[in-house]
Amino acid sequence: MGFVFLGSYKPVFSHPTIFFRKRIGPSTSMAYNYAENKEEKPDPVKAEVKGNLPSWLHGTLLRNGPGMFTIGKTTYNHWFDGMALMQSFTFQDGEVIYRSRYLRGDTYKNNMAANRIVVSEMGTMAYPDPSKNLISKAITFLNNTVPDFTDNCGSNFIRYGKDYYATSETNYIRKIDPTTLETLDKVDYQKYVPVNLATSHPHYDKEGNTYNMGTSIAEKGKTKYIFFKVPATAAAETGKSSPALKRLEVISTVPCRSLLSPSYYHSFGMTENYLIFIEQPFKLDILKMATAYMRKVNWASCLKFSPEENTLIHLIDKKTGKEVGIKYYTDAMVVYHHVNAFEEDGHVIFDVIAYDDPSLYHVFYLDVLKQSSALDKCVPRCKRFALPVQTDMTLDVGEDMVKLKYTTASAVKDKDGKLHCQPEVLCENVELPRINYDFNGKKYRYVYLTCVGMSAVATKIVKFDNETKERIEWSEENCWPSEPVFIPRPNGEGEDDGLVLTSIINANPGESGFMLVLDAKSFTEVARAYVKTELYMDMHGYFIPFKDN
Repeated sequence: MGFVFLGSYKPVFSHPTIFFRKRIGPSTSMAYNYAENKEEKPDPVKAEVKGNLPSWLHGTLLRNGPGMFTIGKTTYNHWFDGMALMQSFTFQDGEVIYRSRYLRGDTYKNNMAANRIVVSEMGTMAYPDPSKNLISKAITFLNNTVPDFTDNCGSNFIRYGKDYYATSETNYIRKIDPTTLETLDKVDYQKYVPVNLATSHPHYDKEGNTYNMGTSIAEKGKTKYIFFKVPATAAAETGKSSPALKRLEVISTVPCRSLLSPSYYHSFGMTENYLIFIEQPFKLDILKMATAYMRKVNWASCLKFSPEENTLIHLIDKKTGKEVGIKYYTDAMVVYHHVNAFEEDGHVIFDVIAYDDPSLYHVFYLDVLKQSSALDKCVPRCKRFALPVQTDMTLDVGEDMVKLKYTTASAVKDKDGKLHCQPEVLCENVELPRINYDFNGKKYRYVYLTCVGMSAVATKIVKFDNETKERIEWSEENCWPSEPVFIPRPNGEGEDDGLVLTSIINANPGESGFMLVLDAKSFTEVARAYVKTELYMDMHGYFIPFKDN
């Protein structure tokens, strides 16, 4: 993902009030080595806790990301491609126990057995050992022309029923033991729903059901997006040993606007009654994918951004599975992460982190990361959209149909009767949003994010107030935080009554990395747990309270 600042667009938003909870001045002079292989620590490591952890904090924070980049004489091109290395931080009785373990899927095993990269990833095409015979080369060719995708699930974790899975965005997920981080069953989505790709950012409702979506490519001559629900009922409760996925229900299918060029997406939005899907003009060219191996290019090169095209916004009724009658669109943009969505006064409001182009991916090529700690990159902006659901379509062309007073987001009727939506920019230079998940799909106020400047490395975390536009930041010199995860206090009072957890890479000489625990309301430090082993950059995490483990 690379960043290139496009055009002269200037967002219109009020300057927020900023409060600093640590001295701001993080240094990037001691650059993080993205390309270095990381060592796993499968045996428990007791952290040294400074401060007092609340007695109610009992559970395990799982984190997932790439950790191995060189195998034998071969090296991955892209940071996202590295072998998945899982981490866990277990909180109990005021103590913190750390573990890390590589995901031992088929991709890992095949690579290790060959002592080279033999399974292609999005940014790295695997080619056979030049010393191999023609049959081996022919098999490699076929595997990459009609690819059986990787099970290197290094992006996030998903819960289906009572089971936990490591996931990326292919049709494969790997069941894991959340206590020991051992790799268990390999699961193919296609046994339950015909998708070739699926997101690693599902949603969960208050009953514990899981909602997700995937892309079905040219199945029965049609390419479509499939939304599905996996009931929370556990196998043990039904007296069966089958996974919860076996009870998967398709909620809706949305046709792709192009048969062989489906939109890339990383997440979607959900409210009590609706699903929100952004079909952006950042598309995967399936024909180019099929010939990528012969052309000696990676699959990522088959992603195309069409800035001249609009971004379609699909609003789907969860009960009927049908799109609402109104057609919504906005200008070309690229969205990876939804923040939250909610319904109010006949509108669906949703917040996303949006970019003007898809160049973010380019930043994380390892050769780019080695060049400089300062990078020209597209600015990520937190944008709010408002979709009128109950509206008088007899109104005049050019009229704004958004009637909410607290947002400048608009939805203007065009000559074809569609609504051209323009967002309100809430804040910028932020990514990896997390909220109090008890407020997912509901009107909310606070979001916790990483701050990114002119480096691929996050240098701060921030609590942002959507109502007042105030932001409180935490940073420490030569410390790089991960995605901040909110943990609600049991029976807490207020949306921000809880803790924020973030693992910190500490580049200060002689100091260990640590798990930072902040009071979410004041954004002040409660405790930190120093881990006497190396911590590393990762992507996303999932907290499992002990009652669910």
